[in-house]
Order: sequence, then C-alpha cells, then structure tokens
Amino acid sequence: MPLLHWSPRSPYVRKVMVALHEKGLAGQVETVRTHADPLIPHPGLMALNPLSKIPTLELDDGRLLFDSHVICRWADRSGAVGPRLFPEDLLAERDEALGTGLLDVALPWLVEVRLRPAAQRSDDMIAVYRTKMNRVADWLEDHVPALEARAFDIGHLSIGVALCYLDFRFEAEAWRKGRPRLAAWHAAFAARPSVQATAFRDDPRPT
Repeated sequence: MPLLHWSPRSPYVRKVMVALHEKGLAGQVETVRTHADPLIPHPGLMALNPLSKIPTLELDDGRLLFDSHVICRWADRSGAVGPRLFPEDLLAERDEALGTGLLDVALPWLVEVRLRPAAQRSDDMIAVYRTKMNRVADWLEDHVPALEARAFDIGHLSIGVALCYLDFRFEAEAWRKGRPRLAAWHAAFAARPSVQATAFRDDPRPT
C-alpha cells in the first residue's frame, strides 16, 4: 500500500488528502504522521525527500513522489471514480497555482508571526503578505462566476484548501469581509464530503 507522509496541520498535505477522497483512494493509501518543521530539517524525511517536506508519497514500486501537485496528478491518474482533476484546460492548473501561491504566502507569514522571535520580525514583510492575500481574495471575488461555470477540478481544490488554511491560521484577517460571492462559493466547497473528512487540526508534534 502506498505510504503518505502526512500532517493534519499542513495545507499541502490537505490538498492531497482531498484529492485522494475525491478519487476514491483514501482507503488505499496509508498515512504516517511525519514532522516537517520549516526551521528544522528532518534527517529521516530527508533520506526520502531531500527537501525535508511533506507531502511525500512512497509508492509500492519504490518510486517516491514529492509535492502536492505531483501527488494530486498521481491520484487523478490512479483513481477510477470522481471528477477529473486535471482536464486539458490549463485554467485548472492556473487556478491551482493561484491557490498554492496563496499558501506560499501564508506559510512564511505564519513563520514570521509565530516562530520568529518578536525582535526579529519584519513588519514590512508582514504587510507584504497581507497585501498579497487581499489581492488574491479580491481577484477570486471577481472570478467566482468563472469557477462556478466549470466542473470541479484541481483549481477549485487548491483555492478552497488555501482559504480553509486562512481560516485555520489567520482567522482575524477576515478574508470574507466585502467578498460575499467568494464566501458563498467557499461555503459550498467546505460542504463537500472530501473537505469535511480532512479538516485541519493541531496535534502534538512528533519528536
């Protein structure tokens, strides 16, 4: 059985978990809680993935897959049911890149405000992260009709998970304020069984 290095805190892992549920593969992949701290390389994980990042997927044939995009593509090819996550239309992957880019803003922002000593924090960088988050949310508010016009794909998945992560770690930023269409779209996304089954949660970090 494939083995997924996993954490209930990681938004990149949650992208993969939602994909596995959507493609009917959740019961066919074993998960193992793996500590991947952005500030502390994990020697055991680095033996598999030199970047010391999750998600990392160990396949039965010995191949190793890194990165949520790559593992979601594997799920899309391997699952016999569910939506086609990677259609020919490149808009799906463009929107995946947008959602992943929003996560790429949120993660260093979290490091800045929670892991870096207060004396070393950069107010300028925090302002940059906040500006980028708001610009992405504004763009999405305008593009909700385009999202609703096509079938569920990796773009919807990536954007939806990214907004879930903002709720998890940056609730005070109130990304829904002034964006009623995006809020309604995300409420429908959050009601999907695949999303309900993969909720973020804090847990004790493995040693």
